[in-house]
Amino acid sequence: MGFIREMQRAHARQVRAQQRAQAASVRHHQQMRREAERAMRAAQRASAANERERKRLYAEARAAEVAAENADLQAHLEELETLLAATLAVDDHIDFARLKKSVTHPPFNPGDLGTPLPPPDWRQFEPPAPGMLSKMFGGQAKYQQQFAAAQHAFAQAQAQHQAAEADRQRRLTAAHHRYQKKCEKAAEEVAAHNAEIDRFAGAVAAREPAAVVDYFGMVLGNSVYPDDFPQHYRLAYVPESRQLVVEYHLPTLDVIPGVREYRYVKSRDEVTTLARPAKEIKERYTNVVTQVTLRTVHELFEADRERLIETVVFNGIVDTTDPRTGASVQPCLVTLRTTRETFTALNLSKVDPAACLQHLNAAVSKRPEALAPVRPVLEFDMVDKRFVDEVDVLADLDQRPNLLKLTPTEFESLIQNLFSKMGLDTKQTRPSRDGGVDCVAFDPRPIFGGKVVIQAKRYRNTVDVSSVRDLFGTVQNEGASKGILVTTSGYGPASFEFASGKPLELIDGSNLLYLLAEHAEVNARIDPSELD
Repeated sequence: MGFIREMQRAHARQVRAQQRAQAASVRHHQQMRREAERAMRAAQRASAANERERKRLYAEARAAEVAAENADLQAHLEELETLLAATLAVDDHIDFARLKKSVTHPPFNPGDLGTPLPPPDWRQFEPPAPGMLSKMFGGQAKYQQQFAAAQHAFAQAQAQHQAAEADRQRRLTAAHHRYQKKCEKAAEEVAAHNAEIDRFAGAVAAREPAAVVDYFGMVLGNSVYPDDFPQHYRLAYVPESRQLVVEYHLPTLDVIPGVREYRYVKSRDEVTTLARPAKEIKERYTNVVTQVTLRTVHELFEADRERLIETVVFNGIVDTTDPRTGASVQPCLVTLRTTRETFTALNLSKVDPAACLQHLNAAVSKRPEALAPVRPVLEFDMVDKRFVDEVDVLADLDQRPNLLKLTPTEFESLIQNLFSKMGLDTKQTRPSRDGGVDCVAFDPRPIFGGKVVIQAKRYRNTVDVSSVRDLFGTVQNEGASKGILVTTSGYGPASFEFASGKPLELIDGSNLLYLLAEHAEVNARIDPSELD
């Protein structure tokens, strides 16, 4: 789908260019720049005899330059303040029908080959008839000779014409054949393009993870941001729970201008700057982070006419350098899990972004300017491709254990071993009635530790929200600090909705595979087809 992505990006660039070209603020700034340039040229043209006028024009030119710089500064701040509002009037859905092409063949234009060659005209060959006087002195015989020669020349001209006309018709036929071939090739290319669009649309409708990721990648690629925004992202899709996980690169702190105002000091012919207060920079940067979060989730849900996703996980990271160590870091500054029902009920045109994220139980860095990280609700790398979109055609030769074929005792031992490797002290286990395993463990860490209730369900189908409610009840009854529900399948939006804001953590099949490989050195798989 590379060509579709490139085509969509080209369209996005065109839209971006059109929007910016039409922006009144841009025109205003350009006008101010032109005024400054005109004033500077006028100053340069002023003669030495009118030194005072030259100085006045020069000062006006410098002042105009500073005014333009301040106008650019203000325009950039306004753009940052309206990041969320700017996308609300845009329809983010991508209409596949509009990506298709139609064939329009130019008419066949043979040029001169389309015009038949004029045949020879006998009148141009026929000799003039002899007069009476000429006949009397033997002119008739001479005329007969001339007439015979003219007939011969005319016959040659006719033969040459026939040959030339036959050659023209051959070349005309060949030109028309090339035209038809060109038309056929163009039609084949358009048909192949449209077939690829149809195939892609079908794959998206079928919830094929790669196609869904490509589609929403195109949606985010269409989003028009300021030039200094990175707009890099990774997407992963879990069709079982219709969950889309987004790892989005946020701009760094220097997206907020450190200059508050430019000033021209006429007496020193110098442009000075007034620094922006650190508190204001922090507040503006936090506002950018919160707006980008809401904007991205809004664009994803709005573009989803087929209800491919019911839950979005958003992790906003910054790719930067830790000033303390000089090492490259990617701290997560904001993380959010929300459902379609909850998010689409928001009136984003009237919300305060920070308060809205708090309402959605998002975790936002308390000090984003200091790169203070938050713990992602779901690590992107935990959405393991082996579970999400791998088709194992050599299943019979695969030596990895299939978690769905483990006995209850084996599954219990596996879960116990996993959480022991992760640092928990498992004290009690018992088999549950649904074929899963319940554990009561202890996190030995001070302050953050305590009793942890772990429930694991070896399911093929989506875990019902009632299981999440039961876990929360167990956490309360046990006086535990946290509850963890692990499954080999996935969860629906109602489960994430119920768990939001509670000391509960939901780990689906892809997360479980990741944790097993990362902490227990167990490479497993989940293959329901082997149970049929």
